[in-house]
Amino acid sequence: MEYSKEAKDRWLKIENLKKAWVICYANNFRWKIDIKEIRKKENKVKKASNLMENKVIWEFKTAGRIISSRWMWKLTFAKIIDKTWDIQICFMRDKIGFNTGRKVVNNIEIEGENKTAYKIAEKFCQVWDYIWIEGDLFLTKHGELTIFVKEFQILSKAVRPLPEKFHWITDKETIYRQRYLDLVMNKDSYERFLFRSNFLKTIRDFYYENDFLEIETPVLWNSASWAAAKPFITHHNDFWEDYFLRIAPETALKKATVWRFERIFEIWKNYRNEGSDPSHMQEFTAIEHYAAWWNFEDNMQFTEKMFDYIFDKMWLNKKIKIKDKDWQEKIVDFKTPWRRIDYIAWVKEKSWINIEIYSTKDENKLREDIKKAWYKWEWIDKQATSTMIDYLYKKVLRPSIIWPAFVYNYPKTMQPLARESDNNQNIVEQFQLLVNWWEVLKAYSELIDPKIQKEKFDEQRGAIEAWDEEATSPDDDFVLAMEYAMPPQSWFGMWVDRMVSLLTGQENLRDVVLFPLMKDFKNKD
Repeated sequence: MEYSKEAKDRWLKIENLKKAWVICYANNFRWKIDIKEIRKKENKVKKASNLMENKVIWEFKTAGRIISSRWMWKLTFAKIIDKTWDIQICFMRDKIGFNTGRKVVNNIEIEGENKTAYKIAEKFCQVWDYIWIEGDLFLTKHGELTIFVKEFQILSKAVRPLPEKFHWITDKETIYRQRYLDLVMNKDSYERFLFRSNFLKTIRDFYYENDFLEIETPVLWNSASWAAAKPFITHHNDFWEDYFLRIAPETALKKATVWRFERIFEIWKNYRNEGSDPSHMQEFTAIEHYAAWWNFEDNMQFTEKMFDYIFDKMWLNKKIKIKDKDWQEKIVDFKTPWRRIDYIAWVKEKSWINIEIYSTKDENKLREDIKKAWYKWEWIDKQATSTMIDYLYKKVLRPSIIWPAFVYNYPKTMQPLARESDNNQNIVEQFQLLVNWWEVLKAYSELIDPKIQKEKFDEQRGAIEAWDEEATSPDDDFVLAMEYAMPPQSWFGMWVDRMVSLLTGQENLRDVVLFPLMKDFKNKD
């Protein structure tokens, strides 16, 4: 790695401090008061003149990162920041002690020269270092709340300074690779990730209040079941078998419902070896739940109840500004109840193709009809019926939906784990929630008939043999569990990254993922 002249100078300072038996990287600091709490204590403010005469109590201890520093003859002012706020601190010559990590000193020898504690504060405490300080509050002549420092210690020395003019960096790759710098210099980014954390906490609270149990399921699996997606494959050296990174935990979660787990949920990472764009990532976060005794309509009502809860608990405005696919700003109103759209009817209206009539054996006829309607996309000649229907829907229907809407009535070929309707065996009891043409969640009534489930897996097996890379893999172990009987139930899955992106006004999922996967530097070109 290359170092700037300033970074080399910092390395030298660290080396000289260590030679003087100063601990530059402490192992703890247990007495920290959050800066936000200190700023509430203006009733504890003392006169600056009294502090300079040592008529003090030294009642505040805190720690943070130095974000600015300026020297004024006998005084050095700096500003430190922690997770809660920032505050100005003041070092005064002859009125300060330096904690080396071993003892408190007023002077220390560095490179054969005697350095006062004040000189250490002035020359060796640099912007970006972590320090702790002890002192009292006073107001400067400009009215700024400041801590008059009695004692300080270096907790962690920074080698690299902030990049010059980082405030104006707009290169997304740099921001994604060095998110820690983005968080420091961009308040909006920091608050966005606080929002994400609070969003997940709020959802967990909602589930707990509705009698759900959180469980965990495996990331490595024998089959790539559930979603129409190409999996990541890895090799298990001990078993000497290939395994799949889960596309979704659905089959594992559903097995838990065989015995007494009636309401369960999981917040998890999924992996799909597909292309990348602003609304797709190969690794993403989602939430799934199963509720025994429910069908998809119960889950539809539960979804609206969930979002009402989220907006209420997080104090969010239900009218949100969102840019559509053409980058035009729109107001999206999340007020419930939401609109419901018939999937089959709308695709037919837009494309003149009745997708309800095509079975898994009709892929050639569907492919021909799609091409006659002047629709095309890459890999259409290798896709099975279900994948082609999905791609057609994404062409003709999904881009037109801006407002929150439930899309329901899906062809049964689309979802091998969903339950067929009792009123129409050509459709499954499923819905998706779309916002600004993004699919943000999906739910359906669960298929619990093991015979039908096996038949559907066998159909998908044929699609795989025909080289449809996004076909769902069969899972015999899942069918075995189903043969012991599962209760009637409904499944729900939400894509967290997409939902957080929409609620925070982001156009790229990577802006709500703390450390998105990037190409290695040496391969990025």
